[in-house]
Amino acid sequence: MHPDPLEFLYNYDDPQDRELVGLIASCFAYGSVWQIIKTVHKILEQIGSPRRFIAQVSPHVLQNIFRDFKYRFTTGDELGKLILGMKRVISDYGSLQACFLEGYSPMDDNVIGGLSFLVHELSSVFDGRPRSLLPSPNAGSACKRLNLFLRWMVRKDDVDPGGWDNVLPSKLIIPMDVHMGRICRSLKLTSRNQSDLKAALEVTDAFRRIEPEDPVRYDFCLTRLGIRDDLSPDVFLQGCGVKTPG
Repeated sequence: MHPDPLEFLYNYDDPQDRELVGLIASCFAYGSVWQIIKTVHKILEQIGSPRRFIAQVSPHVLQNIFRDFKYRFTTGDELGKLILGMKRVISDYGSLQACFLEGYSPMDDNVIGGLSFLVHELSSVFDGRPRSLLPSPNAGSACKRLNLFLRWMVRKDDVDPGGWDNVLPSKLIIPMDVHMGRICRSLKLTSRNQSDLKAALEVTDAFRRIEPEDPVRYDFCLTRLGIRDDLSPDVFLQGCGVKTPG
C-alpha cells in the first residue's frame, strides 16, 4: 500500500475518527505522493485524537496552530476552515456519514446527491472564500479527492478499510484525475478529453458493466501505475494491446 495517503486510516479503529482522518488525507491528495504523505503526517501530528480535537478546538487555536502552514496552493487558513466545517457538521449531524446520508438515497444512480450535500454543509464556514479542498460535483468537477475519500470509507477489503456501512459500493464514482483519464481514454472507457465529472461517470459505467456491485475496485491498482517507480502505465497499456508513444 505504501506510499498512499490511505495508509493513515489504518491507524484508527473508530470509524468516526477514521472518517475525519480520511477527509483530511484525501483533501490533500494532490501533487507528489511523498509530499502528500509528509503533509498529512504533519497535520495529524498536530491534531492527535481527531474527534476529540475537532470537538474542542476553537478558531483562535486553529489560527495559531496552522499559521505557517502551506501546501502548494492550500493555506493554513483554508485548512482551518476545513476543520471548522467538520466541527460544525459533527455538531449538527453527529458524524460526516450522517451528514452525507441526509443527501443520499440507495435509489439514486450514484453518490452525487450525498456528496453535494456533504460539501455544502462542510463549506458553510467559508463565507464565499476560495475552497480548493472542497470542490462540488454541482459545478461539474470530477471531485477526484472526495470520491477517493468515499472509496476509502465505503469499500471494505484488503485495501480500503471501510466504516460507512450504510452506503452501497455500487453507487461509488471512480476518482478521476489526469492520470486515470489518460489510462481510461487509452482503454476506450471514455470518449471525453477532459477529466471531468462526465468522464468519471462514463468510466464508472464502463467498470460497472464488469463489476456491477463494485465499479471502483480497479481504482487502487490502476493508480499504482502512476505512483510506484517500479510500475509503468505504458507497459500496462502495451500489455492491453494499446500502442503508446515511443
